[in-house]
Amino acid sequence: MDAPMASLAGQVKALLAALDGQDLEALDHALPGVADAVPGATPDEVQAALARIEPYLGRLPFFIGGAVAPLVGGMAGYGTDPGVVLPALVDRAAAAMEAAARFAELHRAAFGEPPSPGAHDEVDATMDRFTGPGSGHGLDVGEAAVLGQAWFCADDLVQPMLYLCQRADIRAMLPQRDRLAAAVARVGETHGAPHWLGGLLRVLDDEPLLVLDRGFAGTGRGYRVTIGGIGDNFQLHTLLAAALIGDPAQGLLPGRPPTAVEVAAAGTGEDLQPAGGLRGNWNLADAHGEWIWNEGTPADIPHLDGVRVVVLDPEPYPRSWNTGRQYPLMTPLLRVDGTLPPEEAAAWLSRVKPAPGLGGRGDG
Repeated sequence: MDAPMASLAGQVKALLAALDGQDLEALDHALPGVADAVPGATPDEVQAALARIEPYLGRLPFFIGGAVAPLVGGMAGYGTDPGVVLPALVDRAAAAMEAAARFAELHRAAFGEPPSPGAHDEVDATMDRFTGPGSGHGLDVGEAAVLGQAWFCADDLVQPMLYLCQRADIRAMLPQRDRLAAAVARVGETHGAPHWLGGLLRVLDDEPLLVLDRGFAGTGRGYRVTIGGIGDNFQLHTLLAAALIGDPAQGLLPGRPPTAVEVAAAGTGEDLQPAGGLRGNWNLADAHGEWIWNEGTPADIPHLDGVRVVVLDPEPYPRSWNTGRQYPLMTPLLRVDGTLPPEEAAAWLSRVKPAPGLGGRGDG
C-alpha cells in the first residue's frame, strides 16, 4: 500500500527548506510533492501556502524561480485570492524578460546571435562563453550569469502569467501592465511565452462595439454589442456570426450561422481544432474603410466617436481556418445589448467609408 500523502502544509515546509538551502536535489522532490497535494487541499489551505511561498519569489535566482513560479501560478487558481502572489509573479516575469533582452544585446555585440532559449544542450557552453574572461561586455561574473540565466529561464518565469491572464479578474487587477508590455516587445520574437503574453495584454474586456450590416445581408441593421476575453479576430468573426445570424423575424440577419461545433471551438469547448475547421461568414471592415483582418485583434479596430465600429460586408472569397481560439482557458464574452433604431443605424452607416476591394494580403 502506498504511504499517505503529506499535507499541503507539510509539502510546502519541505519546499521552503529546499529553497532556504538552495538544495536542488531536495527541490526536485519538493516541487511535485506540493503540486500533487494542491488539488486535495481546501482553498483556504492553498491560500495559506501561497502566503508562505510569496516572500521567496522576489529573491530566488532566475534558474530556481523558473521552476517555482509555474507551480505558484497554478496554485493561485486553487486559492481564494490570486492577488497575493500576482505582484511578485509579474515583477519576476518582467525582470526576467528585461534581463533576457539585455543578454541578447550583449551576446550579439560580442559573439553574434545567441542560441535558442530552448537549446538546453547549449546552456553550459553559452554561460561559460558569456561569463568568461574576454567576453567584452564589462560585467562581472555574477552579473553576466544573471543575464544568461534570464535568457534560458524567461519562458518559465512568464508561463504563470499566461495561465493567470486568461482570467478576466486577473486582467482587471494586473499590476505593471505597461512594464510587461515593454518587456514583451523586447523578447516577444525570441521567446514563446512572452509572445503569447503580449496577445493577452491586448485583450479587451467589457468593450462596446457598434456592428452595422452594410452589404452582408443588406438590411442596414445595427447592433450594440459588448465583448471581452476574445484573443483574435478569427474568434470575433465566429462569435459575431453566432450571435447575429438567425431568424430575421427576431431582428437577426439571414445567412448560414456557425455550427455548434464551430461555436464551441471559439467559445469554451474542449475541441479547439474541429475536423473540417471553421468557415467564414462575412467580411469585416472598420468605419474608416479598412478591412478588419482576422489575424488581428479586437484592439486593432479603430474608434469612431469613441466606439469601435464593425461593418459587415459580403465574404469576398471563401475563408476557413483551423483553430477556434488562441487561448484555451480564456472565457470569451460577446453579448448583444440591443438593436439600433433604423434611423440611428442609417446615420452611422452614412458616416462609414466604403471598404476597399481585394488587396494583396490574404488572411485565413
